[in-house]
Amino acid sequence: MKLYFHPTREDIKSKQAQGVLFDTHIIVNPSNTREWIVLLKKGAGTSFFLVDDQEQVESFADLNGLIEELRLLGIKGAEIHL
Repeated sequence: MKLYFHPTREDIKSKQAQGVLFDTHIIVNPSNTREWIVLLKKGAGTSFFLVDDQEQVESFADLNGLIEELRLLGIKGAEIHL
């Protein structure tokens, strides 16, 4: 049973193509400060993390690789929190 809705990458791509904008934040992974995670905010207090196929928060060791992943999702801007 799912307790939370985590949109898939396809959901994010589709919403971006429809013109839905996400306020995208790249933040340090609190459980491993050498990695980055993505927080997407959609307004009205709705926010979610970028997750993998197993619905685990996806983390990235390489910031450049993470930015390329966001571009593939159609996200054109993000705020990086150091």
